[in-house]
Amino acid sequence: MQQPAPPLAVIAAALRRERDRAGISLTELARRAGLAKSTLSQLESGSGNPSIETLWALGVALGVPFSRLVEPPSSPVRVVRAGSSPRVRAEGADFYGTLLTAGIPGTRRDVYVLELEPGARRDADPHIPGSIEHLVVAAGRVRTGPVDELVEVGPGDYVTFPGDVPHSYEALEPGSWVILVMEHR
Repeated sequence: MQQPAPPLAVIAAALRRERDRAGISLTELARRAGLAKSTLSQLESGSGNPSIETLWALGVALGVPFSRLVEPPSSPVRVVRAGSSPRVRAEGADFYGTLLTAGIPGTRRDVYVLELEPGARRDADPHIPGSIEHLVVAAGRVRTGPVDELVEVGPGDYVTFPGDVPHSYEALEPGSWVILVMEHR
């Protein structure tokens, strides 16, 4: 039998590990995340193709950051070469997220590169309570923030906002990308 290829193998193992840690059944996790049990079963077997939204919903249902579901175990020294980390596509928007690093044990901070193209807005559900997003625009222009308080930011601009409320990201120029630091308190 052929083993699933990373990152699906990493996601499958993380889902099983975190579900076991939480002491909940496959059925209960699927219910909490609003997913079909068959979908969750496929993900845990490494044969699904999860979207960002699905993984966020599972993270919220498990009470863990998104990064804990997609980050393979790391060594003390780590180099992430451009283009080497898996890009996860969002549903309904030209939006990709790439996790660069998850917080080391004892910290609750993740670092991502987000690539956005003009078109559909990427609406995000609230993350786990106490989440705060910190974004620095590297290129292009982006409209982001809580859905009731969106701001426009450009190259070099920094914005921070609560990540535990509905929020969105929208590219205003082609080739927009940002560095996102997700802080979990």
